[in-house]
Amino acid sequence: MNKSDIVSRSGRFKEEMDKDVTAFTESVSFDKRLWRQDIRGSIAHAAMLKQVGLLSHDECNAIIGGLEQIGKEIESGEFEWKTALEDVHMNIEAELTRRVHAGAKLHTARSRNDQIALDLRLWVRDEIRTTLLNLRRLQSALIELAETRPDAIIPGYTHLQRAQPVWLAHHLLAYVEMFERDYQRFRESMERVNNCPLGSGAIAGTTLKIDRYQTAALLGFVDEEGHPKITQNSMDAVSDRDFIIEFCSNAAITAVHISRLAEDIILWSTAEFGFIRISDAFTTGSSLMPQKKNPDIAELSRGKSARVIGNLVSMLTLIKGLPMTYNRDLQEDKERLFDTADTINATLNITAQMLRHTDVISEKCRAAASDPALLATDIVDYMVRKGLPFRNAHHAVGALVDAAESKNIPLNQLSLEDFKSVAPEFEQDIFDCLNPESAMNNRNIPGCPGTDEVKKQLKHWRRALESDQT
Repeated sequence: MNKSDIVSRSGRFKEEMDKDVTAFTESVSFDKRLWRQDIRGSIAHAAMLKQVGLLSHDECNAIIGGLEQIGKEIESGEFEWKTALEDVHMNIEAELTRRVHAGAKLHTARSRNDQIALDLRLWVRDEIRTTLLNLRRLQSALIELAETRPDAIIPGYTHLQRAQPVWLAHHLLAYVEMFERDYQRFRESMERVNNCPLGSGAIAGTTLKIDRYQTAALLGFVDEEGHPKITQNSMDAVSDRDFIIEFCSNAAITAVHISRLAEDIILWSTAEFGFIRISDAFTTGSSLMPQKKNPDIAELSRGKSARVIGNLVSMLTLIKGLPMTYNRDLQEDKERLFDTADTINATLNITAQMLRHTDVISEKCRAAASDPALLATDIVDYMVRKGLPFRNAHHAVGALVDAAESKNIPLNQLSLEDFKSVAPEFEQDIFDCLNPESAMNNRNIPGCPGTDEVKKQLKHWRRALESDQT
C-alpha cells in the first residue's frame, strides 16, 4: 500500500494536492507534539478492536509493537515528519502501515475527528496536572517569603495611596488566596475534560460493535469510583472545544493574578519603595546606564498575561460562528492552546524561582509604614468605642488630619489639647493607638491582618501545602 493511499483524500481525488495548499493546510509542524497522546490513544483503540473481534491477537500485538517503536524513534529525534501527510495522526499511521501490514486496520471505527478530540483531551488533562503542581510551587514560594520576614510591616494601598498598615505576610497571603482560586478552577475543570470522545467517529459514530467504555477505561477516563466516562453525543464530542476554552480562561485569570503580583514586585523593588531586593540572578542591567538593576522577570511576567488573554479571545472568536460539527477552522485551536499552556507554566515556574531569590528590606518597610496618618481609621475606632457615632468620629478625625497638615507635623505630634479641641472624648490613651504594632495586635478578626491571625493563616497554608498530594 502506497502512503498516499491512506491520506484523507483517498480514491475520491484524481489530482495531487497543490504544494501551496499542502503548506497552507498542514498542521504536523505544530500538532506533532501530540504524538504521545496519539500513540497512547491508538494503542488503547487497538486493544479494544481486538477485544471486540475486529483485530486478531497477533494483529493487535504487531500494531502495538509498531506504535511503541515509532514512539521511541520520535522521542530520540529519529522519526521523519512529512508535511505531505498533513498531521500527527497520518504521519504515525502511514509509518505504522508501512511497517506493519495490520496497521491498515487500526483506523477501523475511528475518524481523525474523534482522534484529535481524544488527543487534545489527553494533552489538556496532562497540562492541568502540570499547572496544578506549578501553582502549588508558587504558593509555597509566597509562604516562604512571608516567613523569612514575619516582622515586616508595610503600608497597605488603595488607589496606590498609603491607606493602613499591614504585615507584609498578609499582603503576600492575598496572592496565595488568589492562586488557590486558580488551583480550584483548574482542578474542577478536570471533571469536564475527563470524558472520552473516541468512538464518535467523524460525526455519527459507527455501525461496528465497538466498546467505548473499554477504551475510556484503558485511557484513564474514569470517575472517582473507577467507572469509565464517555461523551454522550457524537456530534458534540467531535466539535467540542469547551475544555480548551476553559483551560485558556483559567490560565488567563491566573496570568492576571501573576501580573498583579508582578506589578507589586516591580513597585517594591524601586528606589522609591525599596521594600525588596531581587537577586542579581533574576534581574538585568542596562546597555547604557551601569547603575541599573531592572526587574525584567516581573515585567515579562506582567507582559505575558497579554498573550494568554489574547489566546483566550482567539479561541472564543474561533468557535463562535462554527456550525455543527467539525470544521477545519478547529485546526487553529492547537497553537493557541499550546502557547497558553507553555506560557502560563513557564511564568508560574520563573515567578516562584524569583520569589525564592528575593530579600525583604524590613527597615524600609517599617519606615514607610511609620506615618501615623495610616492609623487615622484606628482613631475613628477609638472614638466609636467612646460612644461617638461613626460618621461624627470620621468627621472629627478628618479635622485632626487637617490640623496636623496645617502645622506640618505628623498626627502623633499633636498635643492632647489639639485632640480635645476636636472632641472632648479623647484621653491620654489615644497615643497608644498611634503605634503600628499595637494596631496590628488589635486586628485579630478572622481574615484581617492581625498579628495572631496572620500567624494562624501562615500555619494553615503551610500545613495545607505540605499535605497536598498534587
